[in-house]
Amino acid sequence: MRAIRTWWGQRFIQALESFTDSARLARGRAYANNDRIRSWQRQGGMVSAQIRGNVNPYYGVYKEPIYKTTIAFQTIDAEQWRQLIQILGSRAAFISRLLLNEVPDNIEDVFRTLKLNLLPSIRTDLKTDCSCPDYANPCKHIAGLYYFLAAQLDRDPFLLFELRGLERDELQKQLQKTPLGQALAAAIGEQDAGFDCVDSYFTRAKAHPLAQRMTPSDFWHGRKRLPENLPPAVPASIPALLIKKGGGFPAFWSNDHSFIDAMEAIYQTIRKREKDW
Repeated sequence: MRAIRTWWGQRFIQALESFTDSARLARGRAYANNDRIRSWQRQGGMVSAQIRGNVNPYYGVYKEPIYKTTIAFQTIDAEQWRQLIQILGSRAAFISRLLLNEVPDNIEDVFRTLKLNLLPSIRTDLKTDCSCPDYANPCKHIAGLYYFLAAQLDRDPFLLFELRGLERDELQKQLQKTPLGQALAAAIGEQDAGFDCVDSYFTRAKAHPLAQRMTPSDFWHGRKRLPENLPPAVPASIPALLIKKGGGFPAFWSNDHSFIDAMEAIYQTIRKREKDW
């Protein structure tokens, strides 16, 4: 299993360790991969998986088994989600990042104001089951599914909202209905030029006929004077919008540190060099 890279993936495991035997939880690391987890699916707040087990004569298992393992999250009801969205939509720092597919690292503070949790915090937040003969909970198959979920959260933090009962599209739809959400969505729409299909990666050269007679002065200075007063540059409503829309770990980025952090470091270096020059 690769290392958990994002703060929300790491905090998910830390939350589990707060009420789970860490030794039993650690046994699941080897099961959090595609070789062991043959298939998985989510339906609402429940995740189920088919996990390959081991031959174990002690338990009377003489043929390699496939166990069915499930983890069900305690969901948040519609009225509580409505209150949460009302609070999130009133704070620019939260709504701007959520609409850019990022999860603020202090978002749990909003949930705590309503005595709720986004990450699991107590044992009753989760209901687990496995068809293996190990009576202890978590067994290594359940623990493996925990780590597998942490890796999925690395790729898509909004999975945690979905496991708590609110789909990503509905979350963003409700956030965009708030006054701040409407203003931010409009700003994003103005800057999002989209993509056009082209038949070449390179700019096509265009031929322009030269004047019949051209003096050296016309060649070097042009026929039209440049404008004396240029309009002031308007700062972007959301700096580095295209980079931030991809999130900290886009599909092409395989490093353990955030792509956004890497780009910020590059821009800071360039900015410093420009000042030094």
